[in-house]
Amino acid sequence: MNYSLPHTIENHLGERLIFQRIEHGPDGDRLIAEAFVQPGSGPPMHTHWLQDEGFTVLEGRMGYQVAGQREQYAGPGESVVFPRGVAHRFWNAGSEVLHCEGWLTPPNHFVFYLSSVYAAQNKSGKAQPEFFDAAYLLTRYASEYEMNEIPALIRKVIMPLTYRLGRLLNRYGHFKDAPEPIFASGAKVVRRAAAEV
Repeated sequence: MNYSLPHTIENHLGERLIFQRIEHGPDGDRLIAEAFVQPGSGPPMHTHWLQDEGFTVLEGRMGYQVAGQREQYAGPGESVVFPRGVAHRFWNAGSEVLHCEGWLTPPNHFVFYLSSVYAAQNKSGKAQPEFFDAAYLLTRYASEYEMNEIPALIRKVIMPLTYRLGRLLNRYGHFKDAPEPIFASGAKVVRRAAAEV
């Protein structure tokens, strides 16, 4: 699935992201985005296994936390960086819309992945994405992303079983053009050779 930029996604929880552009640099490509988050909203604790992520607050107050550490806050003009492999979360800790500019490097499948997560949340009408879609995304892209607040038993057993059941029931036709997962192999990143839709 290819998305032309800029590309906007929204979920019913009060989060809107505009993926603006890809910047090419000597250290690789960087996805630039703009986020608008309603008070109290923001993603739960999660990990990007293959990507670094950063935000600069333009307006409002961002709360953020790295797993195992205390909650912290950033205001306008302040920046926060989350290195790959570090579980983190952020939220709007103020009473007005939080407006941030963000970046992610390398972009990998982030636009596809987060677009799919938002669509699955909107489908379910809850914070939790629709269950079969969640199983697909969390199982197929486990080498790239992890939702840390989901208990390990559900993440490692229930989700993979639901994913397989969803494949048997042909629940994933809307993912037929989904990109291949990426796996880290030593210092380089490789794509899985065989498609599993």
